[in-house]
Amino acid sequence: MIVVVAPGQGSQTPGFLEPWIAEPSYREHLERISESVGIDLVKHGTTSDADTIRDTAVAQPLIVAAGLLAFRGLCEDGRRGRIDGVAGHSVGEVTASFAAGILSEEEALTFVRERSRGMAAAAALETTGMSAVIGGDEATLLERLEQLGLEPANFNGGGQIVVAGALSALAKLSEDPVPGTRVIPLQVAGAFHTHYMQPAVEQLHGVASKIWASDPTMTIWTNRDGSIVESGTTFVDLMVGQVSSPVRWDLTMDSLAVAGVTGLIELAPAGALAGLAKRGLKGVPTVAVKTPDDLSAAYDMMNGA
Repeated sequence: MIVVVAPGQGSQTPGFLEPWIAEPSYREHLERISESVGIDLVKHGTTSDADTIRDTAVAQPLIVAAGLLAFRGLCEDGRRGRIDGVAGHSVGEVTASFAAGILSEEEALTFVRERSRGMAAAAALETTGMSAVIGGDEATLLERLEQLGLEPANFNGGGQIVVAGALSALAKLSEDPVPGTRVIPLQVAGAFHTHYMQPAVEQLHGVASKIWASDPTMTIWTNRDGSIVESGTTFVDLMVGQVSSPVRWDLTMDSLAVAGVTGLIELAPAGALAGLAKRGLKGVPTVAVKTPDDLSAAYDMMNGA
């Protein structure tokens, strides 16, 4: 079973789209996407600095655009081989919804544009942030989070949980970490996937009601609990709710393991999910499609080479 996965926010680095737009067809595609979302993604994917592309309203459309380019590369020229399923981490679910045939490209771009704007606006209401916690006992960590008023935002598997909330509370966790853990502050604009994002959820409900969602044409797993979703409308509803609820990538990887995944292809901006798979899906080969040069390895995996 070959599964394609799409990463979430935080995967992008300055200039990461330069290898893609060096090819005219990808540049033209990115220009069309830029027009759809009203953002110069060619600029942001090549010359914008790290602070600029961390802006939620820029980062999310940029990440989805990269995934769309990479997925197009997997399917171009009739070279697409076997893809048995798809999943996305956080905003990567928007890319996955397109890959699975739930949303058209235009609808996916509309959704991510409004998602990014809504989350950026919600993040601006209070000063919050996120930190990655590596190692330690999960139950002990969750108890400490409750004491500090923090929330788990991403259960990434492999002993990594991203936590979120007030910066003062995150600082206390860093100063006095749970035994056996390492706390790493993340450069993000707010406490995503927590109750702080509820205003964005309310906004996205209106957006979702105007989107036509088809049922998926391939297996797709949700971040909500790692289950398979067979209704396109249900998947869109889950994407809306996911904005203020934890990403359960650990459960998604568990489901992939149960399904018998034999290869994982991560779309651009790739690397993060392939890294998590090395710990959560030990022994499963991965291909991180960071540039068009990586597509040949993905073709080989899809075609059983």
